[in-house]
Amino acid sequence: QVPLVESGGGLVQSGGSLRLSCAASGTDFSTYSVAWYRQAPGKQRELVARLVLSGRTNYADSVKGRFALSRDNAKKMVLLQMNSLKPEDTAVYYCNLGGEAGYWGQGTQVTVSS
Repeated sequence: QVPLVESGGGLVQSGGSLRLSCAASGTDFSTYSVAWYRQAPGKQRELVARLVLSGRTNYADSVKGRFALSRDNAKKMVLLQMNSLKPEDTAVYYCNLGGEAGYWGQGTQVTVSS
């Protein structure tokens, strides 16, 4: 098991920014791809951004140019900088290591008011 703990969610006005953090414990953090997913009420979970081991980062079209995913292998952390937030970004955000069959955090709520 690789426990993941997210933080940084909250309530923000439209156009604002938040930075989500995900702290991992355990071993071999650097050998996993990292990602953030989100799930809005009544909707399926969707991929927000993924950083694979080759260094390539993929973003959902809806967040391109506004969100930035990064990792710090020394600190075993995954960060998601979210700028120009919109009400439609409201969701529970989940940190992920190793793909959908990998490890998941408990989620952190992001609410964007209009």
